[in-house]
Amino acid sequence: MQTLKFEVDTDGIALLTIDLPGRSMNVLTPELDDDLMEAVERVASDEKIKGAILTSAKPGSFLAGADIKFMLELFDNGVSAVEAAKLSEPLFKLLRRIETCGKPFAAAINGLALGGGMELALGCHYRVLADNPKAVIGFPEVGLGILPGGGGTQRLPRLIGIEKALPLLLTGRQVKPEEALKLGIVNALAKAEDVVAKAREWLLGKPTAVQPWDVKGFRVPGGAGPMAPHAPRSFTAGATILAQQTQRNNRAPLAIMSAVYEGTQVPIETGLRLEAKYFGTLLSGPVARNLMRTMFVNKGKADKLANRPADVPKLKVNKLGILGAGMMGAGIAYVAAEAGMQVVLLDAKQELAEKGKQYSVRLLEKSLSRGKTTQEKVAALLSRIKPTTDYADLAGCDYLVEAVFEDRGIKADVTRKAAAAIPATTVFGSNTSTLPITGLAEAFPRQEDFIGVHFFSPVERMPLIEIIMGQKTSQAALAKTLDFVQQLRKTPIVVKDSRGFFTSRVFGTFVKEGMAMLQQGVLPALIENGARQASMPVGPLTVSDEVSLEIMLHVYDQSVADGAPPKYEPELSINLIKKMTGQLGRKGRAGGAGFYEYPQGGKKFLWPGLAEHFPPSKEQPDVEEVKKRFLCIQALEAARCFEEGVITNPADADIGSILGIGYPSWTGGTLSYIETVGIQSFVAECDRLANLYGERYRPSAWLKERAQRNQAFHPRMSEA
Repeated sequence: MQTLKFEVDTDGIALLTIDLPGRSMNVLTPELDDDLMEAVERVASDEKIKGAILTSAKPGSFLAGADIKFMLELFDNGVSAVEAAKLSEPLFKLLRRIETCGKPFAAAINGLALGGGMELALGCHYRVLADNPKAVIGFPEVGLGILPGGGGTQRLPRLIGIEKALPLLLTGRQVKPEEALKLGIVNALAKAEDVVAKAREWLLGKPTAVQPWDVKGFRVPGGAGPMAPHAPRSFTAGATILAQQTQRNNRAPLAIMSAVYEGTQVPIETGLRLEAKYFGTLLSGPVARNLMRTMFVNKGKADKLANRPADVPKLKVNKLGILGAGMMGAGIAYVAAEAGMQVVLLDAKQELAEKGKQYSVRLLEKSLSRGKTTQEKVAALLSRIKPTTDYADLAGCDYLVEAVFEDRGIKADVTRKAAAAIPATTVFGSNTSTLPITGLAEAFPRQEDFIGVHFFSPVERMPLIEIIMGQKTSQAALAKTLDFVQQLRKTPIVVKDSRGFFTSRVFGTFVKEGMAMLQQGVLPALIENGARQASMPVGPLTVSDEVSLEIMLHVYDQSVADGAPPKYEPELSINLIKKMTGQLGRKGRAGGAGFYEYPQGGKKFLWPGLAEHFPPSKEQPDVEEVKKRFLCIQALEAARCFEEGVITNPADADIGSILGIGYPSWTGGTLSYIETVGIQSFVAECDRLANLYGERYRPSAWLKERAQRNQAFHPRMSEA
C-alpha cells in the first residue's frame, strides 16, 4: 500500500494511517480508494482483528477531500454527467463496506476533515475529533459548484437531522470541535495526540458495528419529506431564498436541497445513488469548472505567491507608513495592525489622523460586542496605530502606502515629503484606482521602488489588492509588495500600468452601460434587477450613487485633461452624468440625491423624476438581454486588457474581476465567462450587440482571429 500504513496491535485493533506521499495534506485519489478498500477487506476477513481506527499521519490534517485538479482534468476531457456520477462509486462501495462489514470502525480525526474527508469519517461508526480550533470539519463543496458526492447529503441529515444539516451543506460553513460535538457530528473530543487512544478505548468496549440508518425502523431525526414539521422552513421557504440568493446561476445549492429532500425519504443506498446523479450533473457543467479553477486552484496559487520573483529576499513589514487617514487609509491601518504591524497613520491635521484611528476603534468595539475578540487584544491592536502629522515618524518604515485623495497634485506633494523621511530601501506603494503609476512615480526619487497598490473598500472586508507595475518599477519592488500583501492575508493580482488599470476599467464598463441603458429608454428598475439577476452584487445605478456621480465626472475630466479620454466611453453615459450633476443637481448619495431618493429614516427608492428626464421606451428588452449586456461588456473589456498587455495572466483577470469588482463567481471571472459561452459564440454575440447598441461592443480583429482559431485564454489543467 502506497497511501496508508496498516498495523495491528496485540488487542486486535487495526490502525489505518493515511499518508499520501509527496503531499502536505491527504486528498482522495483513486490510489487511496484502492488502498482503503484493500485495508477494509483485510479488517473484515481477518478473525483476529476486532475493529479498526482510521487516522492520518499529516499533522493538523485528517483528509481534505477530493483532488480538485483531477476533477478539472476530467472537465477538460469532456466528462459527461453519467461518467461524472460514476466517480462516486468507489467511495460509495468503500463506505458501505465499512458500515456493513460487521467490524466497528472509528475515525480518529487529528485535524481538519473537509468534503470527502468528512464523508470518510461519517462512514465510520464512531468519531473522535482533535480539540483544536484549527481542526474544523465541514462540506465546502457548494462553494466549488458541486455537492458532497460521497454520501455527505445523505449521512449528515440522517445523523443530526435535516434542519441542522441543511444549513451546513448549503453554506459550506466549517464547524469547530465544540460545535461539532454539540451538534452530534462527532462522538468525543480529545487532544490531537490522544485521538487514536480515545478511539481505541471505544473499540475495546466491544461496540456494535451498525450505523443508525441501517437499524430496522430508523427515522431521520426531526422527520423527512413534505410532512416533516420543519419542511415548510427547510424546503418551501428555503428554495425561494436560495433562488433569490443565487438567481439560479449556481445550481449547486438547489441540487443539494433536492438531494437531501429526495434522498432522506428512501433507503440509504437509494439516497446515495440519487446524490451521485446530482453530483454528476453539477461536475460536468461549466459552473463547477469555473469555480474550482478560479476560486480554488488559481486563487490558491495567487495566495501562495506562485509568480513572485524568486531571487529577491523575503520582506517582513514590521513598521508600515500610511499617508492619508481617510476611509481607505484608516482601513489599511486596521488590517495592517491586525496583521501585527506597527502603523504610522499620517494626515495633514492631527484631528484627521485621530479620526482615522477611530475607524479601528469602531470595528473593534463591534467585534468585542459580538464576543469575537477580547479587551486585551483590542488594546494591543490599537497600541500599534500611531496617528500623526509629523513626517519624521515615518523613519524606519519597511513599506509605505500613500492613500490620499485621487488628485495628482496632492499625491505628488505628500510623495516628496515622505521620500525625504523614509529609508532608502523602503518601497513606496500608491493606492490609486485610475491615475497611471508611471506619472505618479515622477514625484519619487527612486522610481524603481515606486509601485501601485490598489486596495478596495471597505479594506477589512475586500480580499483583493491590485498591484500595478509602472514603467520603471523593479522586480524587487514587486516581490516585496507581494510579501506585504501576503502578510495582510489578501489576494494579489499583478497588472501593468494603464489608466484605470484592470479592475477600474472593467468595472467602469458595467456602471457606464447601466447609464447608457437609461439613456436608451430601458426602465431603471429593469436595469438594476437585470444586473442582480446576472448575480452582480448591486445594480449600476446604485453603484453610481455610492461612488458619487461628481467623482466619476472628475475622473473623466482628469483623463481628458491628460489627453487620454477613455477609448470606449459611451457618450450616452457621460452626457447623462453631466445632466445629473449639472442641470439636475443630483450628485449621488453623499449629496442626498442621485438616481435614488434617500429619505431620512426610510429606505431608498428610485427617483420618480427619472421617467421625465429619461423617458422609457414603449418596448422594453427581455431581462436576459440586459443580463447579457452587463456580462458581455465587462468580459469584452477584460479581453481588451489582455490584448493590450495590461494583464498578462488570465487567472489574474478572473480573480480580480470576482474578488475586486463583484463579477459573478459562477462565471469563473471575465475571461472564464468567454470560455463558458464559447469564444466563437461570444464574438458573434458581441457583434450582434454592437449592431444594436453601439460600437463599444465591437470585438477587435485580434479577438476575432483568436475566435477563428477557437483559442482559449486558459491552458488545460494538465498543461497548467
